Order: sequence, then structure tokens, then C-alpha cells
Amino acid sequence: MYYIGVDLGGTNIAVGIVDEDCKIVKKASVPTRPERGADAIVADMAAVAKNLLMELNIPMSEVASAGVATPGTADTDRGVVVYANNVPFENYPLADNLSKLLGGIPAYIENDANAAAKAEAFAGVSKGAQFSVMITLGTGLGGGIVIDGKVYSGFNYAGAELGHIVIEKDGRQCSCGRKGCWEAYSSATGLVNITKDRYKEALEAGRKTSITDMIGGDVSKISARTAFTAMKEGDEVAAEIVDEYISYLACGIVNIINIFQPNVLAIGGGVCNEGEYLTKPLMEKVFAETYSREGTPRTEIKIAKLGNDAGIIGAAVLGK
Repeated sequence: MYYIGVDLGGTNIAVGIVDEDCKIVKKASVPTRPERGADAIVADMAAVAKNLLMELNIPMSEVASAGVATPGTADTDRGVVVYANNVPFENYPLADNLSKLLGGIPAYIENDANAAAKAEAFAGVSKGAQFSVMITLGTGLGGGIVIDGKVYSGFNYAGAELGHIVIEKDGRQCSCGRKGCWEAYSSATGLVNITKDRYKEALEAGRKTSITDMIGGDVSKISARTAFTAMKEGDEVAAEIVDEYISYLACGIVNIINIFQPNVLAIGGGVCNEGEYLTKPLMEKVFAETYSREGTPRTEIKIAKLGNDAGIIGAAVLGK
């Protein structure tokens, strides 16, 4: 049997046909264009899925179910998106409407971060783990918790907002309205803001840094890669920035491990492309502070491996 997985984003709708081994057989995407409204978006999901099945010569009778990884709060029991920020869904019966367009096959929904966590648990670095957590370091800091193969999302489907635990009281302003959230420090956006602040402080103190040449003196050109790149060239200011960023990241991870003690904690997102420059000092800081540091076994920290396919795979396995 096959499964349809849909990764819904504010910019693109990615659809894939996934086999029983959780491998994507074929995928395609179309622009979301959220201004068109919810029904048009769902119609596109179904149309792309049908086109893929036609190209693969797979009849609908061989499709077990469809799933959607959606932004926002997903009531997984009713298949309703309660609210989503970047797409026009509010108390919208997404699962039922998609099912109707696909000939009545079962359809399921899940929050996109939770779906990515489930994908890693079923087919990624957390496969085989009874308890796993995934965090994604992107524009924000997303999180997902999987226990015995099931996503934990609380009684109101809004749980596992791991990016919004506070690690610095009255600290940096977060987009959620609170101050000092983990997301404000450890997302890619957080890394950019830390780099900008420390770079400006270095200039004011008369310290030289290769960051100036990298960005041509234009602070707006600072990216999440800037400090890591300069650090690799031996820049002292950049090394301090990276250490500060990793310290904040480690603080949140220690909190998560102390609460859940997962077999595996997977980290995804573009920042992970730094490889051992990120993971080696991160693990040293984490394992020096976790409550279970004196015992064995302990949580494994791994880089997620499914990348941009995690949403499709995670959505597809919702019916398994």
C-alpha cells in the first residue's frame, strides 16, 4: 500500500507518495497562495496527489490514507485546524475535506513540527526509540515529542511548543509575546540577533573582527552562517558569539532532557549544517549539566537526517 503525505507551508504545498518503508516514491510542489482561501489550497493538495498517482500508475485503491503536516494548532481527533498563522485555516475541517476530494480514503492532520518529529521516529535518526524529541532550528524553534510512536500534544493539541520555554527571565523579546524564550536565543533568527549585537559591541570596544570584511560593514548582511564561518578562520569575536549561541542552545536541551529523558533528541534545521563545529561543543555543555550525567545510559543527541522531506514523510505515516 501507499500513503499520501502533504507538507503545507505558507509558501509551498509539497506532496509526496510514500511507500510502506516510509520512502518517498515521487513528490511535487505548487505555490500555496494563501490569499485564495482554504478550499482552494485543499483542492490543490488533492490535485497534485492525483497527478502523482497517475504518473506512477497507482490506483486509489492502493492508497491506504492521506496526511497533512500543517502549521498551527491541529485538533488531530477531529481533523480540524483550529488556527494557523500563515494559512487561512480557522476551525477548518481539513481532514474531512481532503478525504472527500480523494475518493473517501482516510485523511489525518498533525502540526508540522510534530509531524517532522514523527518522521524521524519512524524513518530517521530516532527510529526504534521508545521516547524521542525533535527540535528544529529555523526562523523559529519548533519541537515535537514522540512517545511509543505517538505524538504528544497535550489535551488541547497545543503542547510541545518547546521554543517557548523561558531560559532568560525578562530577556530578549520573543514573537510569541513573552521575553526570554528559548526560540529568541537558539533559533537561526536568534543566532543572527546575537551576532549583530556582539558585532556592534566589538566595534564600539575597538576590537577587530573578520566579520567586518565578510559583510562589507553592512550589519543587515549578517546571517546564521556568519559567526561560524568567521570562527573557522580563527576570529576571536566570532568564537565568542558561537560559544554564547551554543550555551543557550545547550541550556534549553538540558531542560528538555531533564524533563523527558528521551532515548534520542534529534536536531534539525539549517544551523545543523555546521556539523561538528556545532555538535561537539554542544554535547560537552549538555552532558556536563544534565541531571542524569552520572548515570548510563543517557540521551543520544543526533542530527536529523530527513531534512525537507520530514514533513511529507511525517504526514504520510499519520495513518500507520
